[in-house]
Amino acid sequence: MNIILHQPEIPANTGNIGRTCVATATKLHLIEPLGFHLNEKSIKRAGMDYWEHLDVTRYTNFEEFKEKHPNAKIWMATTKAKHVYTEVEFGEDDFIMFGKESAGIPEEILVDYEETCIRIPMLDEIRSLNLSNSVAIILYEALRQTNFNNMKLEGELHHLHWKED
Repeated sequence: MNIILHQPEIPANTGNIGRTCVATATKLHLIEPLGFHLNEKSIKRAGMDYWEHLDVTRYTNFEEFKEKHPNAKIWMATTKAKHVYTEVEFGEDDFIMFGKESAGIPEEILVDYEETCIRIPMLDEIRSLNLSNSVAIILYEALRQTNFNNMKLEGELHHLHWKED
């Protein structure tokens, strides 16, 4: 699975998303400009010591991304979509793209992907959910549909020993 962040602005969100990607063996694709430097403390704090294990690639713009992934199936997460994220079928190699926190994915990109735009249902009174929460919600549905791609499932955590009080 692949997550694309188009011009993310808040380092803590990107750090949290990076940590989720490491936990799920998901590749992270960052499309510039970024609203921060990747070496900022807030990214490392949110991503903790997992950041060094992250499979992350940067692109100067969306055009460069498309050149390097010409056959990519890209799901566009947007509040303007017709389809709810649970109504579509994800594939193991799909890409799920999220826009920057303040504005989402630009309309000029969305217009070319109308059939693969997806949304998370929510009340009209709220503009959108937090970016890292949105990524987690949709990513885990995609992973569920693809049998969690070798992740630990129920009954496989027997090696943990809980500390007794």
